[in-house]
Amino acid sequence: MYHQPVLKNRRTLLERSEKFISDIYFTDCNLRGRLYGDSCPLESLTSFLSSKRIPFAEAATQSFTPHRVGETFGPTWWTCWFKVTLKIPESWRGKEVHLLWESDGEAMVWRDGQPVQGLAKEGEKTSYILTDSLKDEEPHSITVYVELACNGLFGAGKGSMIAAPDPSRTYSVQKAELVVFNRDVRELLTDFEMLIDIVKQLGEQEQRGYQALFTANEMVNLCDPANPGPFDEARNLARKFFSQRNGQSQHTVHAMGHCHIDTAWLWPYEETIRKCGRSWVTAIRLMEKNPEFVFTCSQAQQFQWVKTWYPGLYSQIQQYVKKGQFIPVGGTWVEMDGNLPSGESMVRQFLEGQRFFQQEFGIYCKEFWLPDTFGYSAQLPQIMQGSGISHFLTQKLSWNLVNVFPHNTFFWEGLDGSQVLTHFPPGNSYEMKGKVEELVNTVKNNKDKGRANHSAALFGFGDGGGGPTQLMLDRLQRVQDTDGLPKVQMSVPEQLFSQLHTDSALLCTWTGELFLELHNGTYTTQAQIKRGNRQCETLLHDIEAASSLALWHNNTFQYPVKQLQELWRLLLLNQFHDVIPGTCIEIVVEDALRYYEEIRTVGAGLLRDACSALGSKEQKGDSTALFNSLPWERNEVVQLKDGAGQPGLALVRVPSVGLATVKDTQPATPVSVTVQADGTVLMENGILRTTINKDGSLASLCLVNENREAISDGCHGNQFVMFDDVPLYWDAWDVMDYHLQTRKPVLEVVKPLQVLLPGGLRGSVSFTLRISDKSTITQEIVVDAMCPYIKFNTQVEWAESHKFLKVEFPVRVRSPNATYEIQYGHLQRPTHRNTSWDWARFEVWGHKWADLSEHNFGVALLNDCKYGYSVHKNTMTLSLLRAPKAPDANADMGTHHFTYAIMPHAGSFQEASVIQCAYNLNFPLRPIQRSPDTAPWSAFSVNTTAVILETIKQAEDRKGALVVRLYESHGSSVTAILSTTLPVREVRHCDLLERPLPTQQPVQITSDGITLNFSPFKVVSLLLFF
Repeated sequence: MYHQPVLKNRRTLLERSEKFISDIYFTDCNLRGRLYGDSCPLESLTSFLSSKRIPFAEAATQSFTPHRVGETFGPTWWTCWFKVTLKIPESWRGKEVHLLWESDGEAMVWRDGQPVQGLAKEGEKTSYILTDSLKDEEPHSITVYVELACNGLFGAGKGSMIAAPDPSRTYSVQKAELVVFNRDVRELLTDFEMLIDIVKQLGEQEQRGYQALFTANEMVNLCDPANPGPFDEARNLARKFFSQRNGQSQHTVHAMGHCHIDTAWLWPYEETIRKCGRSWVTAIRLMEKNPEFVFTCSQAQQFQWVKTWYPGLYSQIQQYVKKGQFIPVGGTWVEMDGNLPSGESMVRQFLEGQRFFQQEFGIYCKEFWLPDTFGYSAQLPQIMQGSGISHFLTQKLSWNLVNVFPHNTFFWEGLDGSQVLTHFPPGNSYEMKGKVEELVNTVKNNKDKGRANHSAALFGFGDGGGGPTQLMLDRLQRVQDTDGLPKVQMSVPEQLFSQLHTDSALLCTWTGELFLELHNGTYTTQAQIKRGNRQCETLLHDIEAASSLALWHNNTFQYPVKQLQELWRLLLLNQFHDVIPGTCIEIVVEDALRYYEEIRTVGAGLLRDACSALGSKEQKGDSTALFNSLPWERNEVVQLKDGAGQPGLALVRVPSVGLATVKDTQPATPVSVTVQADGTVLMENGILRTTINKDGSLASLCLVNENREAISDGCHGNQFVMFDDVPLYWDAWDVMDYHLQTRKPVLEVVKPLQVLLPGGLRGSVSFTLRISDKSTITQEIVVDAMCPYIKFNTQVEWAESHKFLKVEFPVRVRSPNATYEIQYGHLQRPTHRNTSWDWARFEVWGHKWADLSEHNFGVALLNDCKYGYSVHKNTMTLSLLRAPKAPDANADMGTHHFTYAIMPHAGSFQEASVIQCAYNLNFPLRPIQRSPDTAPWSAFSVNTTAVILETIKQAEDRKGALVVRLYESHGSSVTAILSTTLPVREVRHCDLLERPLPTQQPVQITSDGITLNFSPFKVVSLLLFF
């Protein structure tokens, strides 16, 4: 009797199975070659090209001309619309019929005027299902439209993904036909694929891998690709294998469909709208066929776009949200950068996002979803908790270049002690494909084994959209509980985090920021975007404050609710994590700068309207008053125009959050400017004394009352330095540690130091340096009367390539840590490089100021639009400009204006009011035309410098109420009194979504004001009722 030989060669059996399903080898006789049956040409294919992205209704009325498959069209960013007329043969009755469409670019199928399916070769979606099983009563003659964007999932980079787009690229359709789809072949292919992957992933040491190998080999023996008869028997072998179950202790993977869509990156904002449409309609089709399928989706802005552009699709999304399959997550307007937006901007991300999800779907998100951002501020846990969110999901720290982050599931503790349960999916991706390797890595990479036995697996094509496919779902379905692999269950975030909470007794806690040890260049790239962000944050702050006060000073004034929301949403949009970091293509930069200009233009009008409603109610006069939006009195020099329109200077005193007419006052100590015999210039204002060299560097900077020199011996302050800046790959993103070895001082003087203003209220000098034959620096150094810092008003003509410009201040301070402002507070980072964790922070981010202090003396570095810093030993460095060439070949080229300041101080930076001075540098006093006898008045003040009144705005949906937001800025526990001259009758604590806190009683109001208790870095929001 014949016995089939037992084969022992693992390699030949494995390769045999691989070749049996290969799409390259032996397709004439293997299983893959039978995926499609009969084919049929289209009845007709016509097209028209559009340079703009137009709606379907407009496209359908255009004149279409015949189109041949293989014919090229373009260029990049155009759209080619196709009209596809087809007729399914009668003989295909009972067959599954697809429109097979293989093309460059990204496509959307439209049928009966509605979007029905996204197509993209890169996203493994190349067919549209016309019918699952053709019936006589179904239409056989069909017309569909295909909207094809002339760009890929990842844009149109010339030569590499992140290169600048190729503007002249052409595109083509390679295949467009009707085909019979053999579903039984697809199912069998998936069985084989999963078995083969199990063999590979479990390796030669695992018995289970050999069981998968022999199962696959027996299936090959059974199958004749030309005869589907034995397919069921082969599939039964696979089912038997997959149904052999795990033990109870096995790790559980919570699979969630996802489609990370960058709101702009290698494509413009407008194309993202279509990416959302293509990706989300595809997810809806999957939900129709797979009732267990769950799809998580973030970013309220993208929902808003789809609601506007695809109302029919949006209605379907609302239905599936109710069913619990389409899951809005994240709670923010966009997935913003985690470092650069201000604290108030981060609050508004949640306020706008959570309110949108509540209004549209009746839900508040419970988890913050930020998988792809370049670091995470230490204030985010408090902001999350204040926005109704106690869970956080990301994975970006798996990209760390130096140190491996030690946890996947842990409690993250923020600056104020707030905690959120945090999960990094151990598969280290937000775009898995449901493959065995990913599931195995999810278990293997879990750094909290024994502490957490559940984790997330987010599957679906991402970044450029695409999302999940039926094949991904089929893969996961097969291995829901298969011995040798983790258990897999389709899940929602709430279920995952609930399970993690239940088993959280052994979880560790990470305190402080989550610093990404990569992409440090994003703190500096695209300086105009950074400047636009800071200036617009400042402007919106002032509009809200002035408008809030105007409500109570002028009963005809209308708070600009709608306009402010529109401006805030534009600002929040630009804080997306590839826009404000500067890692986007040039047309996105142009869009972003246009949005900033719109905010400035519209915002200036709103501020003007609000300010004109402030002050006394008598007729407006021709005297200039100034509005101060900050919560402390300001006594400073400002530049104003006189009645003839000529600029002049005035020393003014304006009360806290209030208004005062400009009075002509003189300083106790005027500024003196002295040109010395050696060409240096000595400037002094009674607080500071500085000697400036002919090249603009500071030879000396002395704190007069302390007789304390701030500049290190033998060194110069305000030293410009250039570095070579060639990263390993991510050009706009990365600055590498080795750039520090290429330091070159900028020394060539074009215009030596000369006096511009001779003193009195202001003294200033200017000079020009040559960086190269293409770039120059012109700077005005300003000393104002009664000002504790020196300003450096800077203009750079910048035309470099892969260079990095910084300015250094070597100071006479010794400290192991420097302090940096972040959202609603500050934190310390080391000035040494003892460990790899220290070294990885060679370039860090901060906001308006950084400080290096020893006991009783320090130096602060302030700025009005910069975010990149480095403090190593005693050298304080501010990063100014980069010159990457990808993905924007013209990044940062042109003219730049910015101001920074140096501020030596006695005592701590808290005692010296460094924080207040940085605010003053960023928030200008706003001029208003008033009657000369307008009395000064103040709306709000706080009795301690530790507490800052950050925000004054009208409450959402409450016309008769204001919201004020305060935070403790020193890192201290303190009791503060908020005083107001407004007729407040009731005060209630509220969260960041402006919902009254049910556990808090109304705050008592006394004749002194409103008494509030703060712990370090605590943010407090109040509802004020009138």
